[in-house]
Amino acid sequence: MTLNNGIDRQSQAVIASQLKNILADSITLYALTQNVHWNVTGPLFQSVHAMTEDHYLELATAIDDIAERIRALDVKVPLDLSGHKSEGHSVLTENSDAKEMVEALVRAHETLARGLRASISTAADASDEVTAGLLTDRLTIHEKTAWMLRALLQ
Repeated sequence: MTLNNGIDRQSQAVIASQLKNILADSITLYALTQNVHWNVTGPLFQSVHAMTEDHYLELATAIDDIAERIRALDVKVPLDLSGHKSEGHSVLTENSDAKEMVEALVRAHETLARGLRASISTAADASDEVTAGLLTDRLTIHEKTAWMLRALLQ
């Protein structure tokens, strides 16, 4: 049965493509957040370890919500999201210190925030209030998280 939700097929395809990019970036951020959680050391250990646990648990739910929105637009979630990944994520090494780890997380959250902001406009222009609302909620979380992480470094 063909989807008939009032959003034209071309807009659905564009929105789904943007959601795939956001999904890929969210999965990358999830992996980065877990890596920081496991490997952080030094004076910031307790704060960063606790924060990142909250963040990766929240991201797991967000990833599911984003993937389910893609499916609600009648598009399959790809098994391989490598073609959708952003170039904005930092790569850490085994020798990265806590400050570098937190800075990498800030950059990743801000990268996602920029992508979300553009995608919110696309969804709103297509009268896709559900996607716009989901992405607005995600934007709020990523901007707040980036602010809290930056505050750790001051």
